[in-house]
Amino acid sequence: MWSNGPKECHEIPDYTFDDHFRCPVPSFLPRAALREYLEGRWTKGEEDLRKYIKFNTVVRNVVYNDASQNFTVVSTDMKAGVSSTEVFSHVIVAVGIFNAPNKPPFDGIEKFEGRIMHSHDFRDAKEFKGQRVLAVGAGYSAEDIALQCIKFGAKSVICTWRTKPMGFKWPKGIEERPLLQRLDCETAYFKDGSSAKVDAIILCTGYLYAFPFLEDRLRLQSRLTYYPDNLYKATLWLGGGGRRLFYLGVQNQYFSYSMFENEALWACRYIMGTIPGEPKSEAEMRMDADKWVKRRQGLKGYHDEVDFQADFVADLSGAVGYKMEAKKIADMFHKWLNDKDADVASYRDQSFQSPFTGTVSRPLKSGWWRTFDDSTESVVKNYD
Repeated sequence: MWSNGPKECHEIPDYTFDDHFRCPVPSFLPRAALREYLEGRWTKGEEDLRKYIKFNTVVRNVVYNDASQNFTVVSTDMKAGVSSTEVFSHVIVAVGIFNAPNKPPFDGIEKFEGRIMHSHDFRDAKEFKGQRVLAVGAGYSAEDIALQCIKFGAKSVICTWRTKPMGFKWPKGIEERPLLQRLDCETAYFKDGSSAKVDAIILCTGYLYAFPFLEDRLRLQSRLTYYPDNLYKATLWLGGGGRRLFYLGVQNQYFSYSMFENEALWACRYIMGTIPGEPKSEAEMRMDADKWVKRRQGLKGYHDEVDFQADFVADLSGAVGYKMEAKKIADMFHKWLNDKDADVASYRDQSFQSPFTGTVSRPLKSGWWRTFDDSTESVVKNYD
């Protein structure tokens, strides 16, 4: 898979893409290159952050102790096979939002004779060469998987929508139909009365919040949205835990890496007591959170969502002095959305300018649609 947003919108201010690659690279990068960039960020110079992390350890249970105002955490070292119980003053939940796939039921799905998978498990579009693919969903996953499958030789892709179609000018081989209603051994039946024979079904049906290690009163119970309920600054949990429990990166995202770092910095400085004007009273916190939730409820489309998240990031970065160019990044996101509407198959060929270094990216030499090698080395060398 490749990034579906310009890398310049996700750039980390103190570790730019120029810092890592040492030359201009395309605005849209494959996952391997983005992973390499992130690894460079946490291992730059002598700041190898891995020395502070306990790996291969599963958190089993987190309980807040009202009397002592701390948390009891039970975890298991998977290599040693040993469980331990520790006490912490604060807990930060940063497990992300893409770890519990939503798999809605469909009538007759148990009778379907082809392959069924969730987009969470999608790895290589070449597996679907020559096949008729049904992508259930109308979001970013369905969009990307449809394009990847056709690009790598799928016979056809049908995307099926529940609320509204994506409505792109699709390349030959991709179409949209209303929601899947039922299945039999090889045929899918849709809400408009049509049907189609398919070989594989990919459920692009999103994710659910999942925090099984937290006691109930600590568990975020909101729908996946751009500003979850019961969080101050979309970060500090207001439902219990003595204002000592934080959630990072649990909202829908346009901004990603830099927003996560921004939230992490805010949480750390809140814990250390170095944010001017904090901590506020519970009433003030709830008033601030309610203001964002109310605005969220009035959002009308992608461009509204971009501006909403840009304002949120600017608000958070202003409190902690994080170097952020939220307005410039929002402008790039608006252009990106318009580019996709113009031609969803070629929007990854566009170039963007870094808000931090001023570097303008260089497009892939052969264009994304004709680039089949997604290794970091190939992409870094393959530009005009």
